[in-house]
Amino acid sequence: MAISLPNAYLPINHHVLPSAKCRPVWFSGQKPQLGVATNMEFATRQLRVPRVLSRFTSTTNSLSSSIDKHEKEKRVADVWREIHGQDDWVGMLDPMDPLLRSELIRYGEMAQACYDAFDFDPFSKYCGSCRFTPRQFFDSLAMADHGYVVSRYLFVTSNINLPNFFTKSRWPKVWSKSANSTGYVAVSNDEVSKRIGRRDIAVAWRGTVTRLEWIADLMDFLKPISSNKIPCPDSTVKVESGFVDLYTDKDENCRRRTKLNDNRSQFRRRLAILSAYDIVETGLNVLQDTRAVPVTVFSFSGPRVGNVRFKERMELLGLKVLRVVNVHDIVPKSPGLLFNENVPPLLMKLAERLPWSYSHVGVELALDHKDSPFLKETGDLSCAHNLEALLHLLDGYHGKGHRFVLASGRDPALVNKASDFLKDHYLVPPYWRQYENKGLVRGEDGRWIQPERPKLDDHPEDIHPYLDQLGLPSKH
Repeated sequence: MAISLPNAYLPINHHVLPSAKCRPVWFSGQKPQLGVATNMEFATRQLRVPRVLSRFTSTTNSLSSSIDKHEKEKRVADVWREIHGQDDWVGMLDPMDPLLRSELIRYGEMAQACYDAFDFDPFSKYCGSCRFTPRQFFDSLAMADHGYVVSRYLFVTSNINLPNFFTKSRWPKVWSKSANSTGYVAVSNDEVSKRIGRRDIAVAWRGTVTRLEWIADLMDFLKPISSNKIPCPDSTVKVESGFVDLYTDKDENCRRRTKLNDNRSQFRRRLAILSAYDIVETGLNVLQDTRAVPVTVFSFSGPRVGNVRFKERMELLGLKVLRVVNVHDIVPKSPGLLFNENVPPLLMKLAERLPWSYSHVGVELALDHKDSPFLKETGDLSCAHNLEALLHLLDGYHGKGHRFVLASGRDPALVNKASDFLKDHYLVPPYWRQYENKGLVRGEDGRWIQPERPKLDDHPEDIHPYLDQLGLPSKH
């Protein structure tokens, strides 16, 4: 999931600035100049993407594929407000607007990067953290052409006392016993900002990957969002307990605790909706001249988050949400299996005080993996929830009843990067993504070792005034 704050002509002291090590140093009326410090020189092992020889017939939409990338970005600059939901995407989903499709795929790839960069290896000293440094993040994932710079990583903690269920290293000294990397904040660079007509701040969150996080997710009763110190004037606005706990929990023994709890001015599928709500509810997107920076959520396979009052509150605040789902995915159908937005309004009215009455927010774009001629029938439920597969469906979707045709020619082999979903005759091995030598490098003595990773600062110097302003401990 990704949150986008477009047209962010913010004053230098505004809350949503990235760190001093990578931040915009221009705003309205000036040319973009992105200042990036050069004091973080270190080696990072790069992802090795093997060449996959597959028998794909290149079938692309001639109109979309003929649009030059830079020309497309210029066109996006003219209609970005519509792409970001100014009119609730009316007339853009059926038939599918080509520019909206390309932007959804772009933001979806930024969310996929959270998974690709996550260290799952229990033999790694840094299991549960991000494999790459902010400065080399997109380069290491072969995504430099996206034109964004990571300014901050996000971490999530859970204080459920089940340590064996947490993704952590087998090393005796782990980097954290209760925190995992969960996303990042990125800012469009000068070149892209000029072409798209705005400085774009993207906040990307991954979904659930650890067992402890799944346990928290299953705590599916509703509770007032204000009970977790997220400001809200209406106590009937409620969200799922496990989601909001993951969003706000912190471990006093872990300096890398939830960034959104320590500093709400910085921004997991459902956590993106919560963080976007938090930003708008607290007015962090309002400039000193009272202009509001638009906040949009592009959600991929996200579950329900809160009750009807939460949905209504988000609409009142003007927060835009576009949810892209696979109709065979069970995650977007939960929680709220019995009482949700699909039951008769009278029944929902009677059930609205129950702790299991949920409602989706925003606008839904429903896709069906059975429409793709590339994908096979499978009993593996995780395939329907696979983000790469969802981006593949987006690329081939042109509207209800239209033939499935890949618009950009996005490589279908990406679907099998972390799944077994492609038809076997394409000869793409399942789960093909791997890191060179499992991340080991040769030391100076010729022995194979795990390279050290630099320690990332929790609170850069420029952030302390904002923490003080929010009444949060800054630990100068």
